[in-house]
Amino acid sequence: EGMALPQRIFPPEKICMDWQQRQRPGAGLFNLGNTCYINVILQCLTYTAPLANYLLSHKHSQSCQQQGFCMMCTMEAHVRKVLCSSASAVLPGAVLRDLKFIGEEFEYGRQENAYEFLRCTLSAMHRACLRGHHDSDVSSQETTIVHRIFRGFMKSRVTCLSCQGVVDSYKAFLDVSLDIRAASSLITVLEDCVTPKQLDQKDCFRCSKCKKKAAASKKVTVHHAPRVLMLCLERADKWTGTKISKFVEYPEYLDLRPYMSDTVGEPLLCSLYAIVVHSGDTCLEGHFFCYTKASNGLWYRMDDESVDTCDIHTVLGQQAYLLFYAR
Repeated sequence: EGMALPQRIFPPEKICMDWQQRQRPGAGLFNLGNTCYINVILQCLTYTAPLANYLLSHKHSQSCQQQGFCMMCTMEAHVRKVLCSSASAVLPGAVLRDLKFIGEEFEYGRQENAYEFLRCTLSAMHRACLRGHHDSDVSSQETTIVHRIFRGFMKSRVTCLSCQGVVDSYKAFLDVSLDIRAASSLITVLEDCVTPKQLDQKDCFRCSKCKKKAAASKKVTVHHAPRVLMLCLERADKWTGTKISKFVEYPEYLDLRPYMSDTVGEPLLCSLYAIVVHSGDTCLEGHFFCYTKASNGLWYRMDDESVDTCDIHTVLGQQAYLLFYAR
């Protein structure tokens, strides 16, 4: 309130959540040695309908003035190559060539983490959208196509247990990382996330209402749901580093309403459209593959260059690492 409305780098009404053209799945991706972590993320983003619709429209490249590397132009060319190719597999050559521009930590030929590559890819795409908007304020910078699709807001409410005064704070997110050590299902993880937790005495805060240090409870909810929700089920144990290989149940359709700041109203349904799976005994080695739902509505297992049809029961029976849900 009282703030100027941000400039709109990309207007939200132009985002199309449904596929604008329906077709068979595109090509698989060749693995050039430990590049499976790149392939799974490229495939999951390729089958993110609102992003693919935008990239296939050429809107970015038609106005891009960037000399040299541009992640949006790279993704635009890649998605078009995958979805329009008659070949069974293609090489994501431009992405591999410019790996260092996507994330300095990535080294060609070395196995890396798919989740980190996802985060760096979205960040590089966001930066590419901001070129030519140097004078825009922070709120305007948050209106790129990347943030329009993937960004949500968390609300953190701290309640003073002495006077019941509350302090609210908000934080933007592009993905949510979830602790699955004590969980059997995604629903139990999300229910635990929105359950108020009493803060330790050492974390006690000074209440702005009763002006004293007091015990408090903290509750975190989804304040604004993104159009596309990306969830990471943490498979590396924070204390031991060993891989958590158990099955955690997740639904095909997820209602976010119970986890929102405002739990009253219509269901806020999200549909699963992609998952990433890691196979291997430890988090530092092994192999990534993914399952994606193509524009024809059918599911496919995508394992580097192979693309094979499968059913939803197979998809829901995996030890998922990353989950992609679309509103």
